[in-house]
Amino acid sequence: MKLTAKRKRADSAAAAVAAVQAAAMGPLEPPAHVTLRPQDRAFWDGIVTARPRDTWTASDLVMAASLARTQADIETLQALVDSDGLILDGKPHPACELLEKATRRAMALSRAIAVNTMATVGRSADIAKGATLEREARQDAEDDDLIPGIRLIK
Repeated sequence: MKLTAKRKRADSAAAAVAAVQAAAMGPLEPPAHVTLRPQDRAFWDGIVTARPRDTWTASDLVMAASLARTQADIETLQALVDSDGLILDGKPHPACELLEKATRRAMALSRAIAVNTMATVGRSADIAKGATLEREARQDAEDDDLIPGIRLIK
């Protein structure tokens, strides 16, 4: 017995309407029990808009927050290495090892969020089509001043 609701076909009119509505709502907010730092927010927004809004589960959002924090940490570490150089006192910069670990963590979290969704929300082909519809709807809303009623909520 299947417990998840049947998903709309990505090439249907209903899916196109849902994509426009999702794009107008803006990025999902993190769960109340998850804390994001100010520097994590841009990464969070990018992560949660990479997939259709209705494919995110509660546990996916927690992992997305962890990925956002990790990506912000990578930027901080990279800025440190960029300013100090790869070599300090004849040795590799200590931040290089942390940068490598954070990069590996980000890759693992990215894979977990994208690959494991097939088991929870459906075929990856449908997710990709839905994500394309949302991206196109966001782009249309930003580019077309003649379409009333479509506004990105930020």
